[in-house]
Amino acid sequence: MPATDYQGSSSPFASIGRSILSIRRDQVHAMDGHHEHGSSQEQELDGFQRHAADLLHDLAGGGEELLSLPWIRKLLNVFVICQEEFRVILFNNRACVSRAPVDRLISEFFERNVKALDVCNAIRDGIEQVRQWHKHLEIVTVALDPSLRTIGEGQLRRAKKALADLAVGMLEEKDATGSALAHRNRSFGRSNHASSSRDHHRHPGGHFRSLSWSVSRSWSAARQLQAIGNNLSAPRGHEIVASNGLAVPVFTMSSVLLFVMWALVAAIPCQDRGLQTHFSFSRNFSWAAPILSMHERIIEESKKRERKNSNGLLKEIHQIEKCARQLSELIDAAHFPLPENKEMEIRQVAQELTQIVNTMREELDLLERQVREVFHRIIRSRTEGVAYTASHFRLRRNE
Repeated sequence: MPATDYQGSSSPFASIGRSILSIRRDQVHAMDGHHEHGSSQEQELDGFQRHAADLLHDLAGGGEELLSLPWIRKLLNVFVICQEEFRVILFNNRACVSRAPVDRLISEFFERNVKALDVCNAIRDGIEQVRQWHKHLEIVTVALDPSLRTIGEGQLRRAKKALADLAVGMLEEKDATGSALAHRNRSFGRSNHASSSRDHHRHPGGHFRSLSWSVSRSWSAARQLQAIGNNLSAPRGHEIVASNGLAVPVFTMSSVLLFVMWALVAAIPCQDRGLQTHFSFSRNFSWAAPILSMHERIIEESKKRERKNSNGLLKEIHQIEKCARQLSELIDAAHFPLPENKEMEIRQVAQELTQIVNTMREELDLLERQVREVFHRIIRSRTEGVAYTASHFRLRRNE
């Protein structure tokens, strides 16, 4: 069984009809002098579960098309909101984070966060790769500018060369994403200009890797996702009681983290993309149903014949591949003088490609900024968590 296959039968919530915090609530209600505090904390923890569920339900059924750039950005927004609320929970319960079993659960959670940083770096590199394709597309759209009264042989030759460079670049990326790639050493930084120049001369035609990798040659997105989900399982009743209910939001945030990283890897080109991560959460968790639904839909998308060998499941990548293929076929079949109906077909596909290029230009910049924000928020959250643990450990030692 995969490390991330969480069987519902092992979950303490699979056979009980009470809320996720009912075990702890019963204990708190039985203790004199703690009811008011317990009630406030219960509301905070239950509120976190409900809000996470609402956000994920909206993501699953919202207006944005699954795996489109707007959807990916909305996915990251969901993560940022959930993580911010989780940070507040940790702050309000910081006195508990150094006590068993919360200390172990928090430590495992932050280990998953560290592994997610590598995914963020790989995704940032994937975004940069899509930008390289975007540059080829811009050449095509300029060459076939709709404002031109007629399309001449020179314009078609220029567009054809850019499409050929794009095809080679995308083919190289397909070969690379299924195997180990060249080493990168950048983590959310700019590539070295001299290195870029060397790569440019090494690969004439524009299809080259001018970026330094931020992950090692042997790094694998599939293995990294497996590591993030390793030993992730629903908290048992005794853990909920012993953790004063905190085990549940830790599990929730870990699950959201795993799904978000998996969806990013599914959509964006990156090293050794693998979608084998299995999700099997108990549906008694209010947020489980939308995650399982989106996971199933993404898997179904990956099984479609035209998507099986794609660089990524991002909707815009599929649109690029489709339009570029149609335009290449039209240009290859073109003969001069160009018949009016053939010129109209070329203009129509070129116009569709122009719309994709214009949309992607802004969306890619926004997405990169969001991935960068997620990266730095993860670092800040872990730093704060470690500080809480260290602070309370010193206090307890001095008592």
